[in-house]
Amino acid sequence: MNVRYHLRPFALSDLREHLRDTFWFAPAAGLLGAFLLWWGASSLDTAIVAHLRVDKAYRELGDLASFANDARTVVTTVSAAMMTFIGVVFSISLVAVQMASGQLTPRIVRIFVRSRITKLTLTVFLATFVFSLLVLTSYESETEIPRLTSVPVLQSLLTLAMVALSLLLFITYVSSTLRLLQVGPVVDRIARDSLRALEHQPEEENREAAAGSPGPPTLPPETGRVAYGGRAGVLRDVDVTLLVRAARRRGAVLRLLPRMGDFLVPGMPLLAVHGGAGSGSVPGDAVSVGVERTLRHDPSFGLRQLTDIALHALSSSVNDPTTAVQCLDRTVQFLAAYADRPLGTVRHRDHRGEVRLVLETPDWTDLVDLAFEEVRRCVPEAGPQVVRRLLACLDDLLLFVPEERAAPLLRHRALLLLAVGRTSPERAERTFALVPDRKGIG
Repeated sequence: MNVRYHLRPFALSDLREHLRDTFWFAPAAGLLGAFLLWWGASSLDTAIVAHLRVDKAYRELGDLASFANDARTVVTTVSAAMMTFIGVVFSISLVAVQMASGQLTPRIVRIFVRSRITKLTLTVFLATFVFSLLVLTSYESETEIPRLTSVPVLQSLLTLAMVALSLLLFITYVSSTLRLLQVGPVVDRIARDSLRALEHQPEEENREAAAGSPGPPTLPPETGRVAYGGRAGVLRDVDVTLLVRAARRRGAVLRLLPRMGDFLVPGMPLLAVHGGAGSGSVPGDAVSVGVERTLRHDPSFGLRQLTDIALHALSSSVNDPTTAVQCLDRTVQFLAAYADRPLGTVRHRDHRGEVRLVLETPDWTDLVDLAFEEVRRCVPEAGPQVVRRLLACLDDLLLFVPEERAAPLLRHRALLLLAVGRTSPERAERTFALVPDRKGIG
């Protein structure tokens, strides 16, 4: 697979992924936004009062003061109850997430952490609490209308609007959190997030790969290796632009040794240098390392999560074959999306068209083995439901994958038949179990 050299905002992409994996940024930004909103609304309220005093419109000013005093009760109640409300809601939600992670896989906690509705809800709740406290400071003890300098009318209206928004988000948030307890929405979310990673592949890469079928890249002899010197963690991304420039300056080809999602420790080989100068190093910010794998450049992580949920469901302590069937449904969806896409070695070129960076990505056999190897070993003991669904998965994929990619599917199908033959000595049981069925047992 060939890829032309292209610029990419690596630092911004890395920052975006980091912020999506954190839970503090959105609430902190919301608190700052609440303060700025209060400051702006307070300034407008002061300007309105000053304008009415200049025009001696004391009747209108009295009406505004009366409305603000009526709204003060709501503002006071909101400021007193919002933090308690936040604590109760999120305590219950965290218990629900803990239950879901125990029933499915701990990896689904990342769905909760990266959920936009979760962060938006917490942000609005906290912003409403802080805003209501700030509004209380705008109320004056002065009772004579002509001597008023500030009447928090606009601030009170904004507080009521934020309370209404908080209630709407609360309903949406509860609905979203409850869906984490359902297998269908969870595996659907994993599949959609995994397939969304296809959008990050450059169009030029797709066209080039479709137009020609280049073989494995022929590289110059290896002249050296570059060790990793950062903190230990999972490889999430590499700065293609930076590495291509470094390779061009050396007159060499760099080959990334680990794959996306591999765990790196300081001192382990990171890059192999082919041709050119074998010594030297690359900038430390050329790679992005995190605590957990992400789906953005490691779509096989989604397949790993589906497999984990299926294995958990097939364990003797859980024994939930229907959940495993639902995971196999999404596994077929995932593999079907990659059935005719170029996979394997990726070559990045500089502006002259010369290969400067080589990346290894999972090929079709790797994806098929990840999807079926572990599940297939557990299927015979799980009963005919999963056996029939797995056979249907393999048969469906064989219908539309290219002929050169059929071998791993046929291998898993043959091994499944042998395993069922060993565990089901009765002919009638074998015959029933070996009927492909997309529902398992309808």
